[in-house]
Amino acid sequence: MNNWPEGWSDDNRGSRYGRGSGSAQPESARVMRQVRRGPAASPGQGAYGGAPQYAGGVPQQPSYVDGGYAEPPSGYDSGYNTGQVYGSGGGRGPGGPGVGVYEQRPAPNWRRRIKVTTITLVTVLVVTSVGTYFWADSKLNRDVDLSKVIERPEAGEGTNYLIVGSDSRAGMSAEDKKRLRTGSAPGKRTDSMMILHTGSNGPTLISLPRDSNVTVPSFKGSDSGKFYPGTGRQVKLNAAYAEDGPELLVRTVEANTGLHIDHYVEIGFGGFASIVDAVGGVEMDIPQDIKDTKSGADLKKGKQTLNGEQALAFVRTRYALRGSDLDRTKNQQKFLSALANQVATPGTVLNPFKLYPTMGAGLDSLVVDKDMGLFDLADMFWAMKGVSGGEGKSMNMPIAGNSVNGNLQWDTAKVKTLVNELKNDDKVTVSGN
Repeated sequence: MNNWPEGWSDDNRGSRYGRGSGSAQPESARVMRQVRRGPAASPGQGAYGGAPQYAGGVPQQPSYVDGGYAEPPSGYDSGYNTGQVYGSGGGRGPGGPGVGVYEQRPAPNWRRRIKVTTITLVTVLVVTSVGTYFWADSKLNRDVDLSKVIERPEAGEGTNYLIVGSDSRAGMSAEDKKRLRTGSAPGKRTDSMMILHTGSNGPTLISLPRDSNVTVPSFKGSDSGKFYPGTGRQVKLNAAYAEDGPELLVRTVEANTGLHIDHYVEIGFGGFASIVDAVGGVEMDIPQDIKDTKSGADLKKGKQTLNGEQALAFVRTRYALRGSDLDRTKNQQKFLSALANQVATPGTVLNPFKLYPTMGAGLDSLVVDKDMGLFDLADMFWAMKGVSGGEGKSMNMPIAGNSVNGNLQWDTAKVKTLVNELKNDDKVTVSGN
């Protein structure tokens, strides 16, 4: 008797049953590894005969004994529906107690991590700051030697900077000269001159019109060292710069005002435009429509952001203004203060992608005296920023009218009072034109 359906026997199952066939015949004992012919394994032995059972582990597999199903040994517990996971409790594996146990990680030491992170950040900041300082300091062009200036007045309280905008075209290509409308005149002259005083009563920015009438004093040639005695010759102020450069300009300003100049700063056309472009332009409130074919200015009245080309045209414009050079100096003051304010904003100072190009453009184009340091330069920029923020005062040198030769004549009495107030670092009470 067999368990196969009626009409079937072991003899007529055919030879194609098994692997890959379409029939339902079970695999033979040779193929089905869990089937074992012969007596069932005794308790304590595995289904393979001799291999021990897993204690509390994978249940023993049933076997076929002489074609029939063998009942599991008495007392066998399959472990189903008990919540037990294969393997012994407590995470122990078949290898015995303690095998496969995951050790608990210690809690992170946040105080130590914060300390290490802080030290790392401070170190990076210090190294970056020191590196930036030496990089920037090396880029300053310290070409002006004020020790060559003779017969200088005594220094007073506070610090006085002589800031000069020259028409130098050094480093400019032919395309740049055409775009910026600078022309190609040889040599260099001053387009603007200002005295910036910093002290305890706030900064004061004083423009010196280029057409100011001054007397050329005795001086020593900056290159030759030759002494040139004063003859009382009267010229426009910018002629002193054209004659013997920054040293004679400083000598002339000091001799005609009695004010000691501590530092000299000069910037050319190309450098000025580059700085403006590096900071992303400077917002200005243009007081009137300006159209000047000589400077290239074509600006509408109102607030707008000027790029380098527009800014240079704006500060050079004089023929389109009613007050000519006096109005131009006022525009120059307004723009330089706005530029300093733009450079000192967090958006520039804290953004390395804007700060370094701005510093690079500015430092490459500046010409300063040999004693000028980065801290002096920073003091100058912060003072100019203060002027634009209303913390200081901006004015023209007081003018009395035109001299006999047609130049602008300073008001001698007002100039004397102004210089005394600056020397003593007093609040400036004098007003200019």
